[in-house]
Amino acid sequence: MKKIMILFVAVLLCQLVYSQQITGSVEADRQETNGTIKKQIMPSATVYWANTTKAVTTDDEGNFSINRSAGKNLLVASFTGFESDTIIISKFHTDEKVIFILKDKNILNNVLVSESRDGQYIKSNSTTNTQYISLTNLEKLPCCNLSESFENNASVDVSFADAVTGAKQIQMLGLAGNYTQILTENMPSVRGLATSYGLAYIPGPWLESIQVSKGTSSVINGYESITGQINTELKKPDKGDKIYLNVFGNQMGKAEVNFNTRFKINEKLNTMFLTHASAMPFAYDMNNDGFLEMPITNQINFVNRWKYGSASTFAMQFGVKVLHENRMGGQMEYINNDKDTTGGLYGIGIETKRYEAFAKFGFPIKQFKGTSIGTMYSASYHEQKSFFGHNVYNANEKSLYANIILETILFNTNNKLNVGSSFLYDNYDEQFNGLNFDREEIVPGIFTQYTYSYLQKFSLILGIRADFHNIHGTFFTPRAHAKYDIAKNTTLRLSAGKGYRTANIFSENTAILASSRQIIVEEELRAEEGWNYGGNIIHKIKLFGDKNLSINLDYYRTDFENQIVVDVEANSNEVRFYNLRGKSYSNSFQAEVSAELFEGFDISVAARYNDVKIDMNDHLIEKPLVNKYKGLVSLSYATKHDKWVFDITNQFNGAVKLPSTANNPVEYQLGEYSESFYILHCQIARNFRILELYVGAENLTNYTQKQSIIASEAPFGNHFDTSIIWAPLVGRTIYAGLRLKLK
Repeated sequence: MKKIMILFVAVLLCQLVYSQQITGSVEADRQETNGTIKKQIMPSATVYWANTTKAVTTDDEGNFSINRSAGKNLLVASFTGFESDTIIISKFHTDEKVIFILKDKNILNNVLVSESRDGQYIKSNSTTNTQYISLTNLEKLPCCNLSESFENNASVDVSFADAVTGAKQIQMLGLAGNYTQILTENMPSVRGLATSYGLAYIPGPWLESIQVSKGTSSVINGYESITGQINTELKKPDKGDKIYLNVFGNQMGKAEVNFNTRFKINEKLNTMFLTHASAMPFAYDMNNDGFLEMPITNQINFVNRWKYGSASTFAMQFGVKVLHENRMGGQMEYINNDKDTTGGLYGIGIETKRYEAFAKFGFPIKQFKGTSIGTMYSASYHEQKSFFGHNVYNANEKSLYANIILETILFNTNNKLNVGSSFLYDNYDEQFNGLNFDREEIVPGIFTQYTYSYLQKFSLILGIRADFHNIHGTFFTPRAHAKYDIAKNTTLRLSAGKGYRTANIFSENTAILASSRQIIVEEELRAEEGWNYGGNIIHKIKLFGDKNLSINLDYYRTDFENQIVVDVEANSNEVRFYNLRGKSYSNSFQAEVSAELFEGFDISVAARYNDVKIDMNDHLIEKPLVNKYKGLVSLSYATKHDKWVFDITNQFNGAVKLPSTANNPVEYQLGEYSESFYILHCQIARNFRILELYVGAENLTNYTQKQSIIASEAPFGNHFDTSIIWAPLVGRTIYAGLRLKLK
């Protein structure tokens, strides 16, 4: 009996020893450009038992927890670009925290080896197919606002929405930007009434980076993403330039000033002011059709944001934004006659006022390792007063948004769980030609998301959410993402999921308002819903020593269960809105090759094919105004220390199917397809110590759409139409500017 008791105690002690969890953190010594060594935490580092497959990754604070492995006492921490560190763990290790210190491999014999970050890249450890557009890339073009940030991006197309308002629209995966969720720091921004002109409400000099995700995004951010997500990160109050000034002007007289400044109040509190003023004061009719290609515009835009605390304790951000914008256009005679319509002249006027406030709070729950709570809140009021000839559209929108997220680890840091709830409120008051189109949407929701990662080689995200719409019922949204490193230099990413959205037929189709088409809503419009699935594969090849060539292949398909059809095919004098009757789908293929051929010289070549069809007027047809083929070649060269920077962007745009004009008189008919065309942008920048001067040209080939308005001589007639736009409206534009940066 005594021997049995001794054996039992021994077994119990072994179980206690080998079921023990080892906790600790991973840090690194990194050499700064001035030669000093700085300690930093290492999130996403791998910690594993030597000669086993048992491993975990560190959390956002560099912490980890791993179960002891029987018979093993060598614990290893590793991270790409750093020398691994190994610690011997005794059998009777206490709860003392283990600390790994990794050494930067770039520190060799007191020589610092540095590598510049590409302007556009996909993080190797990202589970989703998310392309990061850095500040470096944003400054390769004048980038006056968000809509102009994608001119050298193969995934996102940007074009004019119509021939008179100056509104820009985007397309991704062959579908309108309405199906791409646009966020600002993970909170909804360009949506609702802001859809038409909202891309111009985010100035380029305010941006720190942009993340473009293809396919459905995380359920944490809501149900509205169907084809992808664009998240913009604004410059932060606690880092970056203390003073930033950007002054821009072009030969048409457009002028823009951006001034950003930040202040440190104390060790935990920082604030920042982002200001923007722009004006297009002159009227131009370059194709002699009697209409301004670009409206006379002025905009004042202001943000004040605050940041308090740190990620390791309580953190808080909050701020306000104010925007006023006026657009005035139409016939040259209307502008030259002091905007007088009594003589039957055609004019447009759009006055927008928008006010926003936001707040974020986050704090760890120290009683539970790896657990934290984050909350986000935003409120906005948007007012638009507008007229398009005799069409009058006035609207206002009041919106509230809240999102509460709990994040924790399950078992170890390889397994993470997010749970939370959200609330969305939209109140629309719309009037079109005296008719009211009011609605109130109230959407509470709940969600959960599980994330698994293994040795940075494989990761999986499974998410599901349920939202309870007061008009359209329950939205059930499942989504999944996976990443697998097939080989050392080959990564596969896959995604699948569903998305929903409610259409705003006026704000999303302002081009229709600037025409004589009769608007017909045939039935009660349901929520749009669609499935998106696909993936990408990236392969990297070593060339010229330390240089890399990257090959990126994408394929995504979207299938709609319901879509609001904007039928411009049945009758060129009408636009009909109705729910999908049949099929609607898109297939998008893209191939991109990028490389640094020699020091300072980068090249990127991309080609894309879109196959987009929709049942319209009882026929499955190619969707109008969708670019089927596109090619992009970007060249960039920077001399040592980026003293001189040269950038060239070449765009090859294939023909698009045009809406039918068959029942128009012959003189107002268009062909079935547009022309294909090529445009060229270029920029040269000269950097001094704190000052950067730049000069460039947009649309250097001077290509414009020959006929942008149908029946421009009779704007109040039955056939007047400004909505069939497929190419640039403005020809060669020369610009210059300066950027002043004080650290």
